[in-house]
Amino acid sequence: MEKLFSYGTLQFKKVQQDTFGRILNGKKDILRAYKLKDLIIRDENVINSSGINTHPIIYYTGEKKDFVNGILFNVTELEIIKADSYEVSEYKRVKVKFESGDSGWVYIEK
Repeated sequence: MEKLFSYGTLQFKKVQQDTFGRILNGKKDILRAYKLKDLIIRDENVINSSGINTHPIIYYTGEKKDFVNGILFNVTELEIIKADSYEVSEYKRVKVKFESGDSGWVYIEK
């Protein structure tokens, strides 16, 4: 089992159903040393799934005072690949450690 942190549209039940074919289970967690900003999405499939064309994206600051709240979902390796296909090219997936002590994947700005 893998862990995938969502701070945005992967929390939407419709996006989860469209992307994974199921509703995900997870718990609240925090990622330190990152900040949120907005990204304009142009991919029609992603817009149709999320219902919005502005998605959050996070970037590394290195400052412990900066943080992002989100949900740490339990997913399979195959579901990680499905999540990769949902995310647009401005995102990259990296493995990080969360405030809970758990390690997992998160999509950050390229």
